[in-house]
Amino acid sequence: MTSDSHSDSYAEAGVDITAGYRAVELMARHVERTRTPGVVSGLGGFGGLFAPEVAGMERPILVSGTDGVGTKLKLAFALDRHDTVGVDCVAMCVNDIVCSGARPLFFLDYIACGKNVPERIEQIVAGIAEGCVQAGAALIGGETAEMPGFYPEDEYDLAGFAVGMVDEAKMMKNEALPGDVVIGLASSGVHSNGFSLVRRVFDMDPEALGTHYPELGRTLGEALIEPTKIYVRPILALAEAVDVKAVSHITGGGLYENLPRALPAGLGMRIDTAAIARPPIFDLIAREGDIPERDMYNTFNMGLGMAVVVSPDDVDGALSALAAAGEPGTVIGEVTASEGIEL
Repeated sequence: MTSDSHSDSYAEAGVDITAGYRAVELMARHVERTRTPGVVSGLGGFGGLFAPEVAGMERPILVSGTDGVGTKLKLAFALDRHDTVGVDCVAMCVNDIVCSGARPLFFLDYIACGKNVPERIEQIVAGIAEGCVQAGAALIGGETAEMPGFYPEDEYDLAGFAVGMVDEAKMMKNEALPGDVVIGLASSGVHSNGFSLVRRVFDMDPEALGTHYPELGRTLGEALIEPTKIYVRPILALAEAVDVKAVSHITGGGLYENLPRALPAGLGMRIDTAAIARPPIFDLIAREGDIPERDMYNTFNMGLGMAVVVSPDDVDGALSALAAAGEPGTVIGEVTASEGIEL
């Protein structure tokens, strides 16, 4: 970094250049945790460089995904806890691209804030780095934009971008057939979707968030801030073991919106909701907000983080592979010959 870089005029306008340099110094050790053999560049350049290994691939396909954390950030502000939302940001991107069978290669983040507090930026990036480690992706770059007057001093926005790669022959091409079996992978809670509704139901002040609920076994804030589970490793392990017909990441819009995205036109799914272990946070949201069951399943994941489709002959092998990868699966339904999701 340029040690003699300083602008009094810019500082008077609310932008502290030196705080940006300090933030980069603090985040460097977290970024280093994510380093993989393909990383070519270090921090500070104008672009992140990555050399993918394509040996043995007939036709490498790049798969990209971008997303943010959404209004879950309001929860982080209220709790003054910033070390988990980075995991959410990574998860929202890599969980999408692994639905194509792609292995995440690298990730970049974008943090826009009203005031650059280096220690807070470090916490955010520490979470991003943790998400990257879980996904096996390298954090090769990012941007921290200090925007006084645009964001309040104590608030920020967080978004990211991931790129993965898969051999075209191994891509998951949504080739489900009627009678195929749907296997569910459990969510860790609300993940990072539906928080506009969560915020309408619950008061986001620290006292309310600090309320302990016996059914949750912890405070409301602790249950809600639980980061999104990253499914990259178990899904890739599953793809090595059996022929995976389709994968669906259950995000905003819940089961009704996301399950059909894994199906060819004209097909549907019949899902046994009793087979999905529902975290108690969803019962609390429904009760406190007087939210109809249909709306809950059309907003939240309701305990289903990912759904995978395999042929009936591959069910036992799929369940064994998932268990070996540390992410047990449960048979939750089947593909039907008529459109629509039946719960």
